[in-house]
Amino acid sequence: MTHPISPIFPVTPNLSQDALKTLVGQAALKYVVPGEIVGVGTGSTVNKFIDALATIKDQIKGAVSSSEASTARLKALGITVFEAADVETLSVYIDGADEIDHHGHMVKGGGAALTREKIVAAQSDKFVCIADESKLVDHLGAFPLPVEVVPMATARVIRQFAALGGVGRVRLKEGQALVTDNGQHIVDVTGLKITDPVAFELQVSQWPGVVTVGVFAFQKAQVCLLGTSSGVKTLTF
Repeated sequence: MTHPISPIFPVTPNLSQDALKTLVGQAALKYVVPGEIVGVGTGSTVNKFIDALATIKDQIKGAVSSSEASTARLKALGITVFEAADVETLSVYIDGADEIDHHGHMVKGGGAALTREKIVAAQSDKFVCIADESKLVDHLGAFPLPVEVVPMATARVIRQFAALGGVGRVRLKEGQALVTDNGQHIVDVTGLKITDPVAFELQVSQWPGVVTVGVFAFQKAQVCLLGTSSGVKTLTF
């Protein structure tokens, strides 16, 4: 099932990926509710949104952030950051995606913040995904699937993915296993074609030692602002 795509505004063809990220970050401002707290994700595209958000910081109460990196950027720009536990609900959560399909299901976690991203998404009334057109796919799985795992379970989780036809590897940083903001490791899995994201997320989430799987099916996007060569376009799900 496909969904209508409508342009927000035209852009000059052949803009760089960075320029497209800037445009979708700016376009996301229209979903920010004045006087409220906005949920803010993690990553290079979200950094563009944070920069744009700073231009209207006097119109919002503040933000809830999904990572220490985003929190630092928000505070540096003078935006108040609230703890997720201190905020009951958010009107909107704005974040990027490594992949998004035509139903709003996503793969996320390239920035290793998938657990906190899923938590903030779950307490938000609307998820607005901001991405460039290279992230739009027919089926999830081309991008390595991030899975946050308790360190002692990594070898077994990798074996469980092998049984599904996937190849898992512990993500490294400077030659050592990357440690997330939550003190866990990331297993990146290739070789999967995820045709039923809801069932897949439910299955892998039950594996002992899995903190969060990077398939966002239960916390899918309702809107995607897509940067394309012909403009920033809106997909609705």
